[in-house]
Amino acid sequence: MRLTLAALPLFSFALWAQPAAPPAHVAVRVGDKPEQTFTEEDFAKMPRHHVSANEHGTTVEYDGVLLRDVLKKTGAPLGKELKGKALSTYVLATARDGYAVVYTLTEMDTAFTDSEILLADRMKGQPMNDTQGPFRIVVPSDKKPARSLRMLERIDVVQLRK
Repeated sequence: MRLTLAALPLFSFALWAQPAAPPAHVAVRVGDKPEQTFTEEDFAKMPRHHVSANEHGTTVEYDGVLLRDVLKKTGAPLGKELKGKALSTYVLATARDGYAVVYTLTEMDTAFTDSEILLADRMKGQPMNDTQGPFRIVVPSDKKPARSLRMLERIDVVQLRK
């Protein structure tokens, strides 16, 4: 018996279909404030930065915006506001696959560190593929790339002590 494509049930073709492209935006919520959404177009209007990161022995080049610049736009307590109870604030970044990483808010503030955490939208000068992006957080100062979160979907800024 010879099997032809016409003999296969219609639903079997759905197994071969490519998944829909992920939305090209990042949702950001600071405390109880309304959630804000940032798109590729929003990031293109912000100051751009370039970093090199060591990923398992290979140097990889990324371009994007500083995470602190995004957080400033959403009203996160940075600069003169980052003192007292605000020092108990953390940043939770969550990926499309559920992977999550925590950063302290002081890691974003130039009064505390010279480290630059990048919200990248380009790798090696090109837009990132779906397994890496479309957005990624890159922490070039880390010795291990475990906190460089790929497939970034949302950022929550949470204050532990009110």
